Amino acid sequence: MKTFPSIFNDVIGPVMRGPSSSHCAASLRIGRICRDLMDGDIKEVLIEFDPNGSLATTHKGQGSDMGLFGGFLGWEAYDERLPDYLNAVEEAGIKIEIEIHPIGATHPNTYKITLKNANEEHSLIALSTGGGMIDIIEIDGAQVSMAGDFCETLVYVKSPGSLIKFLEQSIPYDEINLHQGSSAFIEIKSNQFLSIDIYNELLAMDEILFIRKLNPVLPIMSRKDLTVPFITSEEMLSYNESKNLELWELAIEYERIRGNISKEQVFEKMREIMEIMRNSIDLGMKGTSYVDRILGSQSQGFQKQFKEKKLVEGDVLNRVIMYTSAMMEVKSSMGVVVAAPTAGSCGALPGAVIGIATELKLSEDEMVKAMLAAGLIGVFIAAHATFAAEVGGCMAECGSGSGMAAAGIVGLKKGTLNQSLAAASMALQSSLGMICDMIADRVEAPCLNRNVLAATHALSCANMALSDYDQVIPLDEVIETMKRVGDAIPNTLRCTGLGGLAITKTAKKIEAMLEQKQQESVKTFYKVC
Repeated sequence: MKTFPSIFNDVIGPVMRGPSSSHCAASLRIGRICRDLMDGDIKEVLIEFDPNGSLATTHKGQGSDMGLFGGFLGWEAYDERLPDYLNAVEEAGIKIEIEIHPIGATHPNTYKITLKNANEEHSLIALSTGGGMIDIIEIDGAQVSMAGDFCETLVYVKSPGSLIKFLEQSIPYDEINLHQGSSAFIEIKSNQFLSIDIYNELLAMDEILFIRKLNPVLPIMSRKDLTVPFITSEEMLSYNESKNLELWELAIEYERIRGNISKEQVFEKMREIMEIMRNSIDLGMKGTSYVDRILGSQSQGFQKQFKEKKLVEGDVLNRVIMYTSAMMEVKSSMGVVVAAPTAGSCGALPGAVIGIATELKLSEDEMVKAMLAAGLIGVFIAAHATFAAEVGGCMAECGSGSGMAAAGIVGLKKGTLNQSLAAASMALQSSLGMICDMIADRVEAPCLNRNVLAATHALSCANMALSDYDQVIPLDEVIETMKRVGDAIPNTLRCTGLGGLAITKTAKKIEAMLEQKQQESVKTFYKVC
């Protein structure tokens, strides 16, 4: 079944706590599906990571454990209990073991999970594909494809018999598949679960063993024969030839058709997200604290210098730096942020758009329009490249955030559609090859610097585009290049902590210091080997 990115699923979202959307939010969503697969009863878990992937070295420091364990408990990605996940899982009586050994993984963010309780055992293989998005590729030895955007009903059977025909004639569905692995089950993809009458009728049949309901974990659902009006900027321009819509209006058109929701719903959903972003910035400006952290509240000193006019003049630029820093600090202190397009790059887009709009005294509606415009640029990136630093380096995260922000800033200044695309293209061109080498597995340094770079560079590219600088390479071709460049970056420089600044002498001292502090303050009850 063909699907397409959603602005709210793939690009601007999820609303979450934690340092990394690829690790925290995605793993939590995987954990939620694991919980549903076990009907809420999990007693033992074996988690396997491949040594050649990203998770072998980063699962603890970047919050994969936190997210996954929170998912086992049924929590949301923004749950205030997440920082205390270790005690909560221990209290729940779930025994967890993590093994690192070759599992044949071809994706750097591969989770192989075996779940047990007193009565049954299930297995699952899942991928974190960037920005909190997931792909369940195997359940109980059978190949599947689940992104968490359907109501998934698994009907475990002794033998399928005529069940598929019965289901096709009895229920509304988008897709029905028979899977044969260690167990046989029928997968029903739909926008709703079985009615209670059909559910009970199935359970009464001799060939039925049991039924599992896997709840959707994404905010915007998919459906059979899902279509979108365009999926590249070139297709968008052709679509717009007789319509003369602005980029934000095209974003609404895309999401309206993709999500089967109204224009008003799209706009107001983005307004809700904008309000969360503004609140996060306000919290960051007041100062943040957290024990397991490299940096303190950097933006406090910047804010003081900004108010006292002691910085090099440039109020718009300095407010962008201040807001970007504040957002990153909330993320690093386990506060609520919006992954936009990821948690590791959550400061650049809101820092730039909200900072500039605030300095220019623009309305909230104008901010929402800019975010929608940015979101559509992100759709093109999600469809043809990646947001995962484990796949494309920091180019995929901060680079994408910069390109998205540049287009949004042009919208704030009422630039043309072509100028928005040019701004995004130039920002992305300047980000090609940016590596991901976070220090001590904490998404703080050099992540803060790079978010500020992304935000301020977006402003520069927006002004260049507003002045009709020649982008030279069209946006679609730059995004295609992002994919090729990301594939060429060594895995040591793609969010593994095995290269770049992460292996400097100072970085290793910081890593050892944080590890010691964590051992002294946190009881680790689960086994890693």
